[in-house]
Amino acid sequence: MDQIYAYLDGELDRPAQERLKNHLLDCPPCVDEYERDLLLKSLLQRSCACEPAPTQLRAQIMTRISVTVTSVEVRRSH
Repeated sequence: MDQIYAYLDGELDRPAQERLKNHLLDCPPCVDEYERDLLLKSLLQRSCACEPAPTQLRAQIMTRISVTVTSVEVRRSH
């Protein structure tokens, strides 16, 4: 289920696409989720296609996308 949006957006590699496609053939609950998300994506595209996002909003989104979180764990040897 966590790959449905990546599948809809064409962001999965070929093997992952095939696995998800095969899963959808055998899983009615996932097909329902897929169809709902496909409809939602279509509605959003139609609703938002007429206006571009404001420049500031686009910049904020790109900043959040490009932020990388790095954590460092320091272990002391005794």
